[in-house]
Amino acid sequence: MKRRRTRRRRAAVILAVGVLAGCTSSPPPGGAAPTGGAAPTGPTPGPAPSGPTTGPTGSNANPSGLSPDPSGTRPNIVFVLTDDLSWNLVQYMPQVQQMQKEGLTFDQFMVTDSLCCPSRTSIFTGQYPHDTGVFTNGKEDGGKNDGGYAVFNQQGNEVKSFAPALQKGGYRTGFMGKYLNGYVPVDTNGTSKPYVPPGWDEWVGAGSAYEEYNYALNENGTVHRYGREPADYLTDVLAAKGTAFIDSSAAAGKPFALEIATFAPHTPATPAPRHANAFPDLRAPRGPAYGVAPSNPPAWLAAYPPLSPQNAKNIDGDFLKRVRSVQAVDELIGRIRAELKAKGLADNTYLVFSSDNGYHMGEHNLRPGKQTAFDTDIRVPLVVVGPRVPSNRTRSELVGNIDLHPTFLQLGGLTPTPDVDGRSLVPMLRGEAVTDWRQALLVEHHGPDRTKDDPDKPPPLSGNPPSYSAVRTTTATYVEYADGGREYYDQKADPDQLHNLAGSLSPQQLDSLHRLTGALTSCHGTQACWAAGRQQ
Repeated sequence: MKRRRTRRRRAAVILAVGVLAGCTSSPPPGGAAPTGGAAPTGPTPGPAPSGPTTGPTGSNANPSGLSPDPSGTRPNIVFVLTDDLSWNLVQYMPQVQQMQKEGLTFDQFMVTDSLCCPSRTSIFTGQYPHDTGVFTNGKEDGGKNDGGYAVFNQQGNEVKSFAPALQKGGYRTGFMGKYLNGYVPVDTNGTSKPYVPPGWDEWVGAGSAYEEYNYALNENGTVHRYGREPADYLTDVLAAKGTAFIDSSAAAGKPFALEIATFAPHTPATPAPRHANAFPDLRAPRGPAYGVAPSNPPAWLAAYPPLSPQNAKNIDGDFLKRVRSVQAVDELIGRIRAELKAKGLADNTYLVFSSDNGYHMGEHNLRPGKQTAFDTDIRVPLVVVGPRVPSNRTRSELVGNIDLHPTFLQLGGLTPTPDVDGRSLVPMLRGEAVTDWRQALLVEHHGPDRTKDDPDKPPPLSGNPPSYSAVRTTTATYVEYADGGREYYDQKADPDQLHNLAGSLSPQQLDSLHRLTGALTSCHGTQACWAAGRQQ
């Protein structure tokens, strides 16, 4: 009897999560021709790393059993994190496209929440929001306080970040750009000078610098203010400081890990002056989901009116700003790659490009925004070049931003602590076949967003859903809302998520999905979250 119950349970969960797709050798996504308007133009692709055959090593245990680098040379890591960058912008970024040609693209890379602070916290710690305690960007007006930089600190997440571990392991660490919502460069946090978070040898932290001008930077405990001159354009400033960090690290002869976190292309998506008139005839993409509400939409979306001609015009204008603003980000990547080559470091450096969340622009009848569980918002680029990384390859395993922390640590020869929820991607970076990979990832969102002065507070009709837990597999998206609503999209038959099939699922199927969601929302640590995501 017990055996029959176990078999029924396994069958139910297989029905919920589907079959996991394997590694493909298809060309990477993101390079398709733009929809409408001028063809993308931009800077000439920068120098390419030649890619040696040796890999990372370290004195600590190797969690995957991979062979260490016989030379004993540990690799450098450069992580470029953008803000609100969606897949449809990659086609306008020739440097990123060059990375795709020379490296590895993950086309099923998901974030734990399509909102800045929770997602970035997951990147730093390798944990789901239910383990970091960070679910929003800050304290809600007159309500709960479950997010933002203050909560990030209160929950002990700074010491759980990948930076202290890498620094302790012998790396020279640097951070430059956007940290977390609520961080203010002048704050002392009880110290005698502007606070520098633990684990960073070089710290250049910005506050609310979305305009790209008139901002302050905490530079290693001293606050410097920047104005409105072209030379003050923040993305360019970060590029210059990033190359300077590479130079000083090369002179020090130490392995380094550098994160550069841009504000672009977050609203208002201010372009550099030299890109202010680029792509004059460009329109936003009109994919199958543009201006189309899904069947049986959730309650929060059901009353949204169709897009008006003015909405469409506004969306086109906003998309153009986003394309223009990422040109400087693309050039930043080119400058970093050129400097690595000039210093003889390109062959031993991993360059990682990604975003904290995606962005919808007209899909599902939504005005521009994020915070939903649709793929436009939770599925973002992850592109890697570096030693032993196969060229022009795409991996279709289900990976998430909780996997970056353990990946960075393993690249540095370190072992992640057991409380990390994610899994290292290093075997995939080395082109290895991976069996029994996870079948499900969790997305956790607290809403609706009523946080005062939140730069991500949704405008009307842009999507401001109530709290939900969502499970994304390689075959389906399932969402449970706090108000009792449900969504289920068949990703194979309906990749644009236009047909909510939750109402047609059997009680057994719904129960299986509910139990899978519960297992993920209650998991804690590597083993438990891995097991929850691999139920079958």
